[in-house]
Amino acid sequence: MPNPLAYTVLALWPIVTLVLFLRFPADRALILSMLAGYLFLPEPPAQFDFPLLAPLSKHNIPALTAFVIALWMYGQKGPLLPASLLGKLLCLVFVFSPILTVITNTEPVFFGDIGLPGLTWKDAAALVQQQALYLVPFLMARRFLASGGSQEMLLKALMWGGLAYSLPMLIEIRLSPQLNNWIYGYFQHYFGQSVRFGGYRPVVFLYHGLWVAFYMVTAVVAAWALWRHRAQPRMLGLMLAVYLTVILILTKSLGALIFAVALVPCVLFLKRFMQINVALLIGFLAVGYPLMKGAQLVPEDQLLAAAQQIDADRAASLEFRFNNENILLNRAAMKPVFGWGSWGRNHILNPVTGAIETVTDGRWIIAIGVYGWVGFLAEFGLLVFPILLLWREALMGTDRPVSPYIAPISLLLAINIFDMIPNATLTPLTWLVAGALTGYAEQLRAQRLELKRSAPLPMRWRSIL
Repeated sequence: MPNPLAYTVLALWPIVTLVLFLRFPADRALILSMLAGYLFLPEPPAQFDFPLLAPLSKHNIPALTAFVIALWMYGQKGPLLPASLLGKLLCLVFVFSPILTVITNTEPVFFGDIGLPGLTWKDAAALVQQQALYLVPFLMARRFLASGGSQEMLLKALMWGGLAYSLPMLIEIRLSPQLNNWIYGYFQHYFGQSVRFGGYRPVVFLYHGLWVAFYMVTAVVAAWALWRHRAQPRMLGLMLAVYLTVILILTKSLGALIFAVALVPCVLFLKRFMQINVALLIGFLAVGYPLMKGAQLVPEDQLLAAAQQIDADRAASLEFRFNNENILLNRAAMKPVFGWGSWGRNHILNPVTGAIETVTDGRWIIAIGVYGWVGFLAEFGLLVFPILLLWREALMGTDRPVSPYIAPISLLLAINIFDMIPNATLTPLTWLVAGALTGYAEQLRAQRLELKRSAPLPMRWRSIL
């Protein structure tokens, strides 16, 4: 169980956020409070669970306090929701569709002698609050991280966050994942999953070693993007990028390494529009995976055979994932539109002991099982939405300068969406990046429309007039 220090740092984080907003501009304060909170605050079960409220943890306390402080300091300027009708619709469906989930799940469900109660209005209130808290980083970033300078600052923060995390990671690679246990009094996950290739996979203060490895992918891509665009001294930038790449290799995560091998060449050699094209393709593949899975178009046997050639343990892990996905997808098909709701109703329970017998690894199967296809499309649609907006603006062209950093950030968001097929790596940083890209894309569109309105009429139209 978490020790008193774990709850103390969570309770004091609003003060840290306030100090950051008083000392720095809003964009820098938002990035620092969100990034430091994600990397160093304790994971649940360290959380405050008040009656009739969604649990308050590291995943929403930094964003919620930043929202309140920014509202107090800067006021509400402009609309809170995205400018486009599609963006507004996705936000509203994402937040309020759980009400329909509850309405369609008022009956109890039974597994032999074991039963789970039906959902009530209290569950509707809690789920709506939870969804709204998820969306706060997106809305904050859309407002405060919409400029090109903020996009560069975001990449720099991701890189320096990786550098700061590399020291505790090296400690855990050498001594085993113990820092969270030493400092906060508990271990976040199953220790056996941290043993890899005769050594240890670092966990530090995140949920799992895979989360650490994926964050290092973002730090590596950010470092190489900054090096390409000369955002720091050339030799120093190269040294930082190489160092972070070595740290990523030491995390012993094959998936994260594959992501880096795929993204770094894109960042280094592709032009901005091509990078956005690749990002959009990756995002659409991720959204299409559940459809392909349901239609049995995913080549599971071929993927398992390829994994077997790399490592037998990884092949067994992949087979376990596939089997659970198939079971959970069949379960979700019984409530396809709005899902099963909370309290584990989307799982299969042991009919005697009541123990949950299925494992939800990927975020996509969690979203479909809990909120149905409506909730899944709203969530994943919101994440792909900014990449689609940027692609449209890049296709339309603009006469204004465009930040070179939106392309690598788009790739980072896309690969995060893709990683939510095998893992549930939906984090506050995911929403922060999506909001930043949405705000920038909306600015590009506003500039394009303004130029179009102010452009002189062609000569033939002036002659007619």
